Amino acid sequence: MYSDAENAALYDMLNAWGPSDDFYLDLVMAAESVLDVGCGTGVLLHRARENGHRGRLVGLDPDRAALDRARARDDVDWVVGTAASARWDREFELAVMASHAFQVFVTDDDLRASLTAIRAALVDGGRFAFETRNPLPRPWERWTPDNAVELVDPGGRHIRVFHRVESVVGDVVTFSETVATPAGEPLRVDRTSLRFLPPDALDSFLGAAGFAVEARYGDWSRGPLTPTSREIITVARRI
Repeated sequence: MYSDAENAALYDMLNAWGPSDDFYLDLVMAAESVLDVGCGTGVLLHRARENGHRGRLVGLDPDRAALDRARARDDVDWVVGTAASARWDREFELAVMASHAFQVFVTDDDLRASLTAIRAALVDGGRFAFETRNPLPRPWERWTPDNAVELVDPGGRHIRVFHRVESVVGDVVTFSETVATPAGEPLRVDRTSLRFLPPDALDSFLGAAGFAVEARYGDWSRGPLTPTSREIITVARRI
């Protein structure tokens, strides 16, 4: 079997620092107080401290194993919980949701409740930055066992990691991620559902929650959003 702690360490290995992290780090370093919603193992806020951020940093995530890794630094507040459970009131200049975490809001009710709580946590005029995968290129069609990754994990074990789409219902894609031995014996299977909203739907939910879209990009270099862009990157402001 593959434990939650092993899986959290593997996540960091599979998701090395990249252009998306640089994008969010720039925003974090320019804000005095930051809430990282879906902070995972805390890599972004760790880097902010290492780069000299001296303000308030708070990471929020429901995954206790990920937060156990995040707590390697004790100069950040780490909170167990979901976005919808947040109860801060006008305490942050910036909220971020990196690593496509926004897509876990698969129902309208969960999305509305989460946006309401995030907005409440922001000061007047505070910003909320996040990204979702663009549905037009249909990225889930590449999530197949044929695209398995073979590697040696942080514990020295040889493994294969692959994905398999189980269903596509409307804008919600449900898939499994399998960690297996090189021979294909499953060690761990996690199932996840993600929602792929187009820009007009995103903007409708944001507007109803009290946000105005300030900027929209299609890549991490701040290029324009096009039908072939892999990302829909949004910076919204509390109004």
